[in-house]
Amino acid sequence: MSLLAPSLSGTGRFHAYGPHQIDQIAQRYGLPDEIREAVRLVSKVLPFRVNEYVLSQLIEWHTVPDDPMFRLLFPQRGMLPESELRRLTELTAAGSKSALRAAVREIRESLNPHPSSQRELNVPALDSVELPGIQHKYRETVLYFPGQGQTCHAYCTYCFRWAQFVGDADLRFAAPSPDRLVEYLWKKPDVSDVLLTGGDPMVMSTERLRTHVEPLLAVETVRTIRIGTKSVGYWPQRFVSDQDADDVLRLFERVVASGRTLAVMAHFSHPRELMTDVARQALARIRATGALVYGQAPVIAHVNDHADIWTELWRLELAQGVVPYYLFVERDTGPHQYFELPLTDAFDIFRTAYRRLPGLARTVRGPVMSATPGKIVIEGTEDTPQGRFFQLRMLQARDPQLVGRPFRARYSAEATWLDDLELAPETPPEIAAAIRGTTVQPSV
Repeated sequence: MSLLAPSLSGTGRFHAYGPHQIDQIAQRYGLPDEIREAVRLVSKVLPFRVNEYVLSQLIEWHTVPDDPMFRLLFPQRGMLPESELRRLTELTAAGSKSALRAAVREIRESLNPHPSSQRELNVPALDSVELPGIQHKYRETVLYFPGQGQTCHAYCTYCFRWAQFVGDADLRFAAPSPDRLVEYLWKKPDVSDVLLTGGDPMVMSTERLRTHVEPLLAVETVRTIRIGTKSVGYWPQRFVSDQDADDVLRLFERVVASGRTLAVMAHFSHPRELMTDVARQALARIRATGALVYGQAPVIAHVNDHADIWTELWRLELAQGVVPYYLFVERDTGPHQYFELPLTDAFDIFRTAYRRLPGLARTVRGPVMSATPGKIVIEGTEDTPQGRFFQLRMLQARDPQLVGRPFRARYSAEATWLDDLELAPETPPEIAAAIRGTTVQPSV
């Protein structure tokens, strides 16, 4: 295993903590009763999961509740309306489990669990039968949700995939095996990229991960395999000291040796996730296999809504061989009102941080909305005799003919998402139709 650097040892085994352990966590770290109860209440609706590493290495407990990593990992009271919190409190006190379950389900359904028409537009079919656990939005890329990888080492409170984790089977994307995916890929030679996502595929053992990855190597038209993961930030031991850490790196080497590109799509929301020795070694070991590592995350209130944070994050990524890739806009799902920022603020944060970067880090793109018609980047604003406008561009699109096309929307200081914008009168009709949803042409 000549490509692999020596691993660290003595970093402990993975152990998850959830809502049932909140009292234990509160006692250990001195959480006030009101914070503990808020976590307990909100986690009835939204997922909550942490582990020893994030508790002991990433959170600065003396600054709680203002610590950004605490807000990133622990449900907060402001994530649900006060009326819903009172309702949950009353039902909990009344002891009616069936009524509480019904209320929780109703609240979840009101939180837009599958934004951007994922269920209606993204799920492909093979021989007129829908394929569970697969999404195909863009011509070249298929998303694959392996059933055993639909959890994470810890949950981000902003996660737009929150519905994967709350236990409602009808809200989940999950594929039992790669068999139908491989069949589909043979019939779709335009697909060059497969993204394993979730959840987090890296929660699986290497042997299980292998059963989902190696069949893809038999499909010659698949040239890139991506793995979406938060594991380097939340459990870097997966690549350093876990029992099968070396085995997973050998699997990465096998993919690279096949002539494919292996891309680890790493989610880093805050610079602190890149500052531990074990995270640095995890990245070094991953890169030693020949895999590429890309960094992406949304800009979100209470956690990383300042240009200084993004400048530091992207500089740390560059120093550790991570390619800065995307700064996203928080999607319109879950507790997005708690995290969302006006688009103009997101753009100012991006522009200020971007200007401070060395050239090699200016690979990053943003702010990007991953919306129903595709990925839309805000490129600036302009003042005209007709008023002020956002300059926008389709980075990616369901309709490949729209990729790269610029357009404009009237400037709004309050808008937080694409749906809040008024398109300029001269917007090409095909772009206007895609954005308004009157004519959506799936890429498949």
